[in-house]
Amino acid sequence: MEKTEDVEKFVRPEIEFDLPEILQKGKLTVLAENSTTSYFMYKGKKMGFEYELLKLFAEEIGVELEIKVIKNLDSLIMKLNNGEGDLIACNYTITRERNKLINFSEPFLQSEQVLVQRKPDGWEDMKEEEWMSEMITDPIDLANKTVKVWQNSSYYERLLHLQEEIGDTINIEGLEGNVGGEELIEMVADGLIDYTITENNVAKVNEQFFDNIYTDLSLSVKQKLAFGMRKSSNLLKVKLDAWLIQFMERSTYRYISRKYFDMPHVAKKRRRDFSNLNGTSISAYDQIFKRAADKSGWDWRLIAALAYQESKFNPNALSFGGAYGMMQFMPNTGPTYGVFPDSPPEVQIMGGGRKLAADEKYWKEVPDDFQRKKFSMASYNAGRGHVMDAQRLAKKYGLNHLVWDDNVEKMILNLSKQEYYQDEVVRHGMMRSRTTYNYVREVTERYHEWAAIYP
Repeated sequence: MEKTEDVEKFVRPEIEFDLPEILQKGKLTVLAENSTTSYFMYKGKKMGFEYELLKLFAEEIGVELEIKVIKNLDSLIMKLNNGEGDLIACNYTITRERNKLINFSEPFLQSEQVLVQRKPDGWEDMKEEEWMSEMITDPIDLANKTVKVWQNSSYYERLLHLQEEIGDTINIEGLEGNVGGEELIEMVADGLIDYTITENNVAKVNEQFFDNIYTDLSLSVKQKLAFGMRKSSNLLKVKLDAWLIQFMERSTYRYISRKYFDMPHVAKKRRRDFSNLNGTSISAYDQIFKRAADKSGWDWRLIAALAYQESKFNPNALSFGGAYGMMQFMPNTGPTYGVFPDSPPEVQIMGGGRKLAADEKYWKEVPDDFQRKKFSMASYNAGRGHVMDAQRLAKKYGLNHLVWDDNVEKMILNLSKQEYYQDEVVRHGMMRSRTTYNYVREVTERYHEWAAIYP
């Protein structure tokens, strides 16, 4: 996410807090946005493209990395210059106006702005040329369309310039900084708004979560993305710039970049093709699923349905966040259940059964057996912390925190909206809530279908 403020809005204080003071304090404090490109929690693991870069930089200079998630992005530069943080990491574009207020590091990415729009209903059953005929493929077609963006952003600026270029009016609706850019993308996907703008790198990440959005129309030249810092942080800038220049030549940087912008995500929506299985077995691993069921107390068809959702029964799957194997264990969790990247399918499935059983024990207060399993599946997908956040929200908003269907799942769905994930009862921040909401529903649907077919 990015923004451009009026210079007059900010008075730059004289704060002498540079690299020596950071080293003495032993902590590098980063002002971050809760987003996939900046910083977020995934299955209990801290993640984010910019977070991973700065974590390695903090290790390089021998300090701890502290993340402060900013609730209103309109206050970013003020908080930086007031000394509340040392760096800004919010997918921040270098602009002339921002350069008057802060310094920027060496750019670590270049990305153009793109239009985010929704494919038509029923696009899955259309030929590509059919649904493409309903897409905006030329900026001139934005005339008289309504586009919602953060008002203090270069997106807003770009739309103002674009109006002049096309010689017509674009209905630009500027929003305050307490509505996140990825929340706007989700609103497009859900049909709540028609158009927004984001950087291409952010768009490509979100295409993996929302397969009904189209983001191929570029609206700008490539722009430089960098970390922001105070004008007085000269030594920090020199150190960070030198590190970035060297680091971006290394394979580690290329891997991190591919992981966020190119590799398929664990959460990517699975096609509903499970009905095409043969009539005698669900998979080549049915006997193992049955042994895992005996040990865990879960129906073997439910474990199989979850494994299919995670990996389509691929024991060599490797995806977002480093999750591996048929049951998609995270590197910090798999060893607890005796599962490693090179473990054979039997070990993977048995470990998955043990984890599901362990998760279910945590939700022992949930009285209904299958509702309890839905809580377990949600925590398997998203991490226990996010599910607990949804429970606390359910309590606060008068819903039953011990029932998943139409209660806690409603609050899971809200945890991608700033109004909810910035609530005081929420401790684990934003999540890709529709992913988990759909995950539980799709695994359950698959299980019921298989239970009717396979004894």
